[in-house]
Amino acid sequence: MSAYDVIVVGLGGMGSATALQLASRGTKVLGLEKYGPAHDRGASHGGSRITRQSYFESPEYVPLLLRAYDLFDQLATDSGRDVITLTGGLMIGHPDTRTVAGSRASAEQWGLQHEILDAGEIRRRFPTLAPKPDEIALYEAKAGFVRPEATVAANLEVAAKRGADLRFHEPMTSWEAAGDGVRVTTAKGSYTAGQLVITPGPWAPELLADLGVPFSIERLVQFWFRPRGGVAPFQPDRHPIYIWEDVSGDQIYGFPAIDGPDGGAKIAFFRRGTPTTPDTLDTEVHPAEIAEMVEYCGQRLPDLPGEFLRGEPCMYSTTPDEHFVISRHPAHEAVTVACGFSGHGFKFVPVVGEIVADLATCGATVHPITLFDPRRLTGGKL
Repeated sequence: MSAYDVIVVGLGGMGSATALQLASRGTKVLGLEKYGPAHDRGASHGGSRITRQSYFESPEYVPLLLRAYDLFDQLATDSGRDVITLTGGLMIGHPDTRTVAGSRASAEQWGLQHEILDAGEIRRRFPTLAPKPDEIALYEAKAGFVRPEATVAANLEVAAKRGADLRFHEPMTSWEAAGDGVRVTTAKGSYTAGQLVITPGPWAPELLADLGVPFSIERLVQFWFRPRGGVAPFQPDRHPIYIWEDVSGDQIYGFPAIDGPDGGAKIAFFRRGTPTTPDTLDTEVHPAEIAEMVEYCGQRLPDLPGEFLRGEPCMYSTTPDEHFVISRHPAHEAVTVACGFSGHGFKFVPVVGEIVADLATCGATVHPITLFDPRRLTGGKL
């Protein structure tokens, strides 16, 4: 039996960042992961994730985003990996949509640099886009994308260099209280620690059932198309990231062509999935799904759905109010949980790692996390 200060279960985006933060502080940390160091079974794959600061979900996220940007830059320096790229970004829709109005509210509250563009100005500056006459956009120069696979790899590499004991293909099978800490059991052994961190991704309903939070797990598909006429107009210096909301509330999001002439441009529906579980995920992309995206995006980016290249299903793990869960477990003082991030969480990876490391080692954090208390979803129980 081995003794650690903290055991981290799940080494995707949030878990790998937590392991890095703990190791950087000199904490004796064990990381356990069900799969290998690079896998597509969780929520940290797909080549790209949008990052932005004018946050329509809530202005409360903005201080965390500002810190996350600093930490992404630090991770790039420490690892030598390309983890974040700023391309500029557009939040597009009718002025009253959540995407536009919420982004504008956050930008104005926090004094974030931004521009409001009418439909004609959008078309003039970004001719790949075809907004309707009554649509506008908030343009943010500091928006862009982060690379999930590269970020996780960088976190793990730097964490290991700083002393983290990282074990792959070794999932936790159970845990229990042991004295003032915990005992974690796997098929390969039993380990004790003063604190346990659980960052379960889509396994949250299974591993954190006692939390009482009604997580939903949904399957969504990411699509890559080769634009008509090639990728030149979709290069990152000409075509921004975007989130686009229509009058019905449906949203799409997309990226420039960031992977060369044969990589195409990525686009997906935002929060329009079907229920699934990690064990029942349908990994096939069906012709009807491709046709739906071709029709929808063709009305807004006429040159994009030229040739379908590939599709990749992913899983969203979401809470009913779409806000995160980051907290000491209300019923277990030696356990910290971080989950419910899907749809908008990856841009927060480095700062969530910092917060979770704070909670595991100090029981508190200077970051504002009241919004993420799980008891908001359980009537204060637990």
